[in-house]
Amino acid sequence: MNNFGIRELDVVVIGAGQAGLSAAYHLRRAGLEPDRGFAVLDHAPRPGGAWQFRWPSLTYGKVHGMHALPGMELTGADDSRPSSEVIGGYFDAYERRFGLRVHRPVEVRAVRDGGDGGGRGRLLVETSEGTYATRALINATGTWDRPFWPRYPGQETFLGRQLHTVNYPGPTEFTGLRVIVVGGGASGTQHLMEIADVAAGTYWVTRRPPVFREGPFGEEAGRAAVAMVEERVRLGLPPQSVVSVTGLPLNDAVRRAREQGVLDRLPMFERITPNGVAWPGGVTWPDKVARPDGRTVEADVILWATGFRPAVDHLAPLRLREPGGGIRVEETRAVRDPRVHLVGYGPSASTIGANRAGRAAVRSVTRLLDGVPA
Repeated sequence: MNNFGIRELDVVVIGAGQAGLSAAYHLRRAGLEPDRGFAVLDHAPRPGGAWQFRWPSLTYGKVHGMHALPGMELTGADDSRPSSEVIGGYFDAYERRFGLRVHRPVEVRAVRDGGDGGGRGRLLVETSEGTYATRALINATGTWDRPFWPRYPGQETFLGRQLHTVNYPGPTEFTGLRVIVVGGGASGTQHLMEIADVAAGTYWVTRRPPVFREGPFGEEAGRAAVAMVEERVRLGLPPQSVVSVTGLPLNDAVRRAREQGVLDRLPMFERITPNGVAWPGGVTWPDKVARPDGRTVEADVILWATGFRPAVDHLAPLRLREPGGGIRVEETRAVRDPRVHLVGYGPSASTIGANRAGRAAVRSVTRLLDGVPA
């Protein structure tokens, strides 16, 4: 700590989800010590990253593609337990095993240039527990804190309830209600299939026709999907999720839901009314979907399963965004500031991608600390 009460470190990691813990693990392997060489700051109240906030009905057995953190497998998990408990407990054990000493709950308010100019001096990380001056920053804040709520005419007049995946409580609260689920991703279909068993009626609305994927998702297809997301990030455009370009897996549960008409998709409505939603004339409806007059549906709930955006507002003082609206990233390094690395961003937003990004970021950071040009 210097004379101004600012703690000086080599590296600050923001976020203790999959990407942040992976980075912390590799920092330890590189010889840096927690609270001496680096610190991990996390705003959540306990270990588990965004997993700790998942709805109770999302059991571990329903989780797709959960990859173990580096150096420690997740074994013996009960598929019937909530994923928030299983993965939260795993992250907790991981932090303790490797002595990562995560600081929580800590809010990171802003990251600023320390004033040395040229991107060569220290960054100032302003937090609820004081300010850190760091030579490098690994940002692993993910997306959970920035749910995306679309805006449609009449939204403020709706007399029912509107909620987002981020505060989805599980299916029981929708018993006997008429529910519109908006969104064509994995969360939307999971919500819809659960709710359909207890609701008075459900409707599924998406902007584009969903693409269902038959068979296993191979390594070659995975690389192609990641490459599409990487290209957007290289161009400085807002990243899409990897899931958005892979399609929806067609498993037995999805097949049953399609046969039962639960996953008969409707095009996006034009406006929201006090009692539901409305489409323009000429809209084509699936034969199995009931419609009062062909243009409107009454509902008690609109559930927005419309995804998330990267939680990077605290980086705004560094002016990293490109004209296209995204942060241009090469591997994990922000092009506009080589001291800043983004993991769990864009192509590394999956659990396996987060592991790889954590390792890659630490390799690049150690070069920076050794004075090797990027």
